[in-house]
Amino acid sequence: MPARSAEIPIVRLWTLHPSYLDRQGLVALWREALLARAVLRGETRGYRNHPQLQRFHAHAAPLSAIESYLCAVYAESLARGYVFDRSKIEPVCAVAPIPASDGQLAHEWAHLMAKLRQRSPQLHRQWQACSQPACHPLFRLQPGPVADWERGSIIEA
Repeated sequence: MPARSAEIPIVRLWTLHPSYLDRQGLVALWREALLARAVLRGETRGYRNHPQLQRFHAHAAPLSAIESYLCAVYAESLARGYVFDRSKIEPVCAVAPIPASDGQLAHEWAHLMAKLRQRSPQLHRQWQACSQPACHPLFRLQPGPVADWERGSIIEA
């Protein structure tokens, strides 16, 4: 297993819609989004400056935004028949979407497809022909490059 960076721990809050993730990816996303919420609440000492949290910190209502993010992950878990604990997330009010670039989405799609090729070949084949993946419902796509916060935050697992 490759070494992980001590400076930037692996956390992946996908801009992609959670329906593309394999079982391992969806479970990891649930855990990582719960951790992100704890960070935003000030309940942790670590991860406070994680690059992927920048877009939540920049939101007018960061806690509402992360709850909205979690709700979509939870909804995907229900669609698959998984048993995620709904009591772990707060009721969600409508929140303004977070802008996300099409370059970021394409970058994440390539990253996910590489992961799926390795650990979920059948799912990789299923999504291989998808040229326009959807984004997580919290995000609204706009033209643009890969996000500045992305650099250095992807470490192959």
